[in-house]
Amino acid sequence: MARGLIVCSPLSAGFRLNTGVQSSKEPKPHWLRVLIIGRHPKVTLVRIVVLVATCFITFRFVLIPIRIDGISMEPTHRSGQINCVNRLAYLRHEPQRGDIVSVRLSEPNSGRNPSIMYMKRVIGLPGETVAFHKGRAYINGAPLDEPYIKYTCDWDHAPIECGPDQYYVVGDNRSMPFSYHVQGRVQLDHIVGKLFL
Repeated sequence: MARGLIVCSPLSAGFRLNTGVQSSKEPKPHWLRVLIIGRHPKVTLVRIVVLVATCFITFRFVLIPIRIDGISMEPTHRSGQINCVNRLAYLRHEPQRGDIVSVRLSEPNSGRNPSIMYMKRVIGLPGETVAFHKGRAYINGAPLDEPYIKYTCDWDHAPIECGPDQYYVVGDNRSMPFSYHVQGRVQLDHIVGKLFL
């Protein structure tokens, strides 16, 4: 056999070469259809159903979207902001000092609007006493470090003891008189969840 000679044998009749290129006889889908429903409509439909179901479950049972209305948490959270409350935050542990929580106003089946909730910060835990002296919070007689307080405060209030299932909650904006500020002890079952962001 001479050098440089290339020998080729014929392909068998049953062999077809697949280049992966779409046949020119098959119509190409319109670009708008591909953009809206994709190349595989059944797969796209399944994805849409899963996405809608996931969003429904998440925003109905896990994260509650809220709009902040009022100045009691300024400057940490301003009126008009949108946020979410995580209802699953306290499945494994109880609320902690410093947590910003959503507190339900009404008892279930009380006839009051259940969608109205307060957003407050937990400062007192079950069994602790909470007092205010010259604008400073005291827990069991010791001053509480609260770096989130930005406005001056002159609150004075005698110690209040939290029960075994009670938490003391208060807003970050303490510039208003003590009697005007919604704060105090709440039962654990009135705490809906923890602020998500």
